[in-house]
Amino acid sequence: MLLLALDTATPAVTVALHDGTSVVAESSQVDARRHGELLLPAVDRVLTEAGLRLDAVTGIVVGVGPGPYTGLRVGLMTADTFGLALGVPVHGVCTLDALAYEARDALDGAGPFVVATDARRKEVYWARYEDARTRVTEAAVDRPADIASLVEGLPAIGAGARLYPDTFLDARGPENVSAAALAALAAEKLAAGEELLEPRPLYLRRPDAQVPKNYKVVTPK
Repeated sequence: MLLLALDTATPAVTVALHDGTSVVAESSQVDARRHGELLLPAVDRVLTEAGLRLDAVTGIVVGVGPGPYTGLRVGLMTADTFGLALGVPVHGVCTLDALAYEARDALDGAGPFVVATDARRKEVYWARYEDARTRVTEAAVDRPADIASLVEGLPAIGAGARLYPDTFLDARGPENVSAAALAALAAEKLAAGEELLEPRPLYLRRPDAQVPKNYKVVTPK
């Protein structure tokens, strides 16, 4: 097994290779506006570090979000393209699940917790977890003040938690997901015979760009 994992659902552009046992190479850069520019060089960098060619990859793992529309689709379209070109399966993983899995050391065995990433518009993408492998709510997007009673007293992981300390009183652990955690979680699930998600974007709201209303028709009738 050699999994190529990538995620662009958060400001981090993150790529990793995993051989089914451990991470072989990884790269992460935080830049919310340059996902398309940074992703392919990151793929090339991890392959070079590992001394491998792209055709050695046996599967693709991609974070499906939730995340902003534009950044999220960069990773998903790249994963689909690699899968088609190489003839290998493409597996999806919820980005919040990967961040929860990555935070297991920071939680040190703590009980229920939440993961919250920045959804912009003064909102967060979030979900509640029983442990690092068990999500107990659907991923959602909300204003932090509206979910304060639901997350009260719980440790919180992710950049969204750090942005709103009045709601998430116990923010800790990583802010953005890493492809290393994404790949490790996927490898663990595949080894256990668990099904992964389809590589389709988890959009929780409409994109920022909208067709203007009452626009003038400029083409001839």
